[in-house]
Amino acid sequence: MIYLLEDDASIRDFVLYALSGQGMEARGFERPSDFWAAVAEEVPQLVLLDIMLPEEDGVSVLKKLRAAPKTCRLPVIMLTAKGTEYDKVLGLDAGADDYVAKPFGIMELLSRIRALLRRTAEQAPDRYTCGCLTVDSARHSVQVAGQEVSLTQKEFELLCLLLRNSGRVASREALIDEVWGYAFMGESRTVDVHIRTLRQKLGEAGTYIETVRGYGYKIGRES
Repeated sequence: MIYLLEDDASIRDFVLYALSGQGMEARGFERPSDFWAAVAEEVPQLVLLDIMLPEEDGVSVLKKLRAAPKTCRLPVIMLTAKGTEYDKVLGLDAGADDYVAKPFGIMELLSRIRALLRRTAEQAPDRYTCGCLTVDSARHSVQVAGQEVSLTQKEFELLCLLLRNSGRVASREALIDEVWGYAFMGESRTVDVHIRTLRQKLGEAGTYIETVRGYGYKIGRES
């Protein structure tokens, strides 16, 4: 089940029709209050979320989804007319998995939905350990030497991705594709900035994240 929170009826009906045509079950909502009522009854597989909404904006909805234990890992694609780089970074750093600016091509949107569903369908361990670092992905908990560490959504996703691929180098492009999930126009500094902040927050465990010059990052040793 896919939920679409979009107050423009023409866009909502068009996207729902396209999803139905691809064999995907979907429900559309005009107002966040209706959306929240549906989430309380059934958590969907994925959410398509507009930003400009009545009652509350989409970023606020996204933050609430990420703060709730049962929806903190729910895949979310932002669908919005706000298409500047700043708006994209704002939405992605708030926890969105992907960002599609209006007007969009329906085939591209369907492709992004399928790609995100594939990524999230892959089973991953709930718990990772590396030296004094312990990460519980199900509880969104990170501890260094028994002390809780607070990370942003993107920092947490980066850390889990590196741990999931322990011992293997992840390129900046791969990190962008897996964590940000949208075409980054060749710019990789955002990854470096997030890694630098992540290392600082992890303290002594920050040294576990190794830089592979000119390529990307890894955590742990090659087997």
